[in-house]
Amino acid sequence: MEPRTAKLLLLMAMAVAVAAPTAWCREMYYNSSKASSEGPPLVTAVIVFGDSIVDPGNNNNLKTQIKANHRPYGMDFADSEPTGRYSNGLIPTDFIVQGLRVKQLLPPYLGVELSPEDLLTGVSFASGATGYDPLTPVIVSVITLDQQLEYFDEYRARLVALVGDKEAARIIDGALFVVCAGTDDIANTYFTTPFRSVEYDIPSYVELLVSGADKFLDKVVARGARKIGFVGLPPIGCVPSQRTLGGGPHRRCEEKRNYAAKLFNSRMQEVIAGKATTRLVYIDIYTILNELVENGDKYGFTETTRGCCGTGTIEVTGLCDTRFVDICDDRTNHVFFDSYHPTQSAYKIIVDYIFDNYLQFIIA
Repeated sequence: MEPRTAKLLLLMAMAVAVAAPTAWCREMYYNSSKASSEGPPLVTAVIVFGDSIVDPGNNNNLKTQIKANHRPYGMDFADSEPTGRYSNGLIPTDFIVQGLRVKQLLPPYLGVELSPEDLLTGVSFASGATGYDPLTPVIVSVITLDQQLEYFDEYRARLVALVGDKEAARIIDGALFVVCAGTDDIANTYFTTPFRSVEYDIPSYVELLVSGADKFLDKVVARGARKIGFVGLPPIGCVPSQRTLGGGPHRRCEEKRNYAAKLFNSRMQEVIAGKATTRLVYIDIYTILNELVENGDKYGFTETTRGCCGTGTIEVTGLCDTRFVDICDDRTNHVFFDSYHPTQSAYKIIVDYIFDNYLQFIIA
């Protein structure tokens, strides 16, 4: 298959985004119930690398079709403004900075005017649809993980210019670093395009991802990171779009995708256990998201297999656009907002789970 044709197939799954003005709002916040809103910050800053789960808008001004800076994204954000966050409101990193008493929202590094306080307390370099496979960001023209590290180097230079070498080093040393990627590698690069599946079986492709993640973590550590949360993969086969694409007429969870996710998670736990970095912690989100999908009623969710946008089966980025589709009335009933990304309500539960089970081991 020609690369152009394969790319079109991928974009049919991920959709075509429509650009809208960049908006950066600081008014809205929602304190995590798992940490007191009173007292000093628990870390100096929060610094994030990864994909759309933790991208607050870095893709907005890129020449890519993978964007969320149009309605209905952000419909439950301040002033109902789309910021580039792939959800109806807040994303996990916003809840994390609130729970750690650092600030209300974690901004993107690109496309916004960052204040000195923004720089001092951290930013996100994440780019929707990137991955550990170097081919993944190339297919959809987004920021690679190595480019995110280059932006971090630029960011650190700005910190030094702002507060000097000693204080910049103190901020980096006391910061929480979050690394969250890999879903797009499996869901899109491997299962949607022919580029990797003809060359690798699932175990060998997972090893490619593990190698990429391992090398990336070493680069993060080499830049001074001392407190790192590495986020594992969710049950990819249970995401609405993946049910639609691979789950048959009944849209069941697609087990090959889930197998790849579980294998990656297992291998990364082995890799992390073998590293000398004292506060590099693997964060399992497979368990909690699977719980929300399987037993959503326990958490107040009545819809766990479809998104809130359009039919909820395939709409994501450009196909999730209020000019073309309707939006459900009550987002709080849905685990997923579009066919790929959870709602703010689901993200809140996931981050509370992370606070309960992991963050104390990183920041203690």
